[in-house]
Amino acid sequence: MLLEILKITIPGLIVFFTAYFLIKITLQKENDNRRAQIILQNQKIITPIRLQAYERVILFLERISPNSVIMRLQTPNMTVQQLHKEVLIVIRSEFEHNLSQQLYLSIDAWEMVRNGKEKTIKLVNSCMDDLNPNDNAMKLSQAVLEKLIEVQTPPSQEAINFLKKEISTLY
Repeated sequence: MLLEILKITIPGLIVFFTAYFLIKITLQKENDNRRAQIILQNQKIITPIRLQAYERVILFLERISPNSVIMRLQTPNMTVQQLHKEVLIVIRSEFEHNLSQQLYLSIDAWEMVRNGKEKTIKLVNSCMDDLNPNDNAMKLSQAVLEKLIEVQTPPSQEAINFLKKEISTLY
């Protein structure tokens, strides 16, 4: 009698476990395919946004480049102190305007952007230290341009180069 029960039960269990594992594997594959499709759809949405973030950050770095920002802000009757103040305000304002872009950049890329901004501010501040605050702003412009020639690569350019390299490896 036990033998009869085993003859029926064992094949039934084999069929049950075989069906169970086949269904489990099939469901797992379907789940993996769905997950892959979601990732692909997200990439289609995120990629343009990330590229736009890199573009905006590079534009920010170009705009805060010392020679660019000084030429844009300097007026004929401005003093060294006034120009210095305006440059710092614009750099910080531009940075704050682009803070949200860090969401789409790598940690290293954002750190390079922050370093580029800080080094630019330090460069302008170091030029200001050697000048009389009441002199014509042209003296600050000259000092900054001389310092840029001395360092050869503007601080913002280092960050731009890093971003371009990173974007070329990602896409």
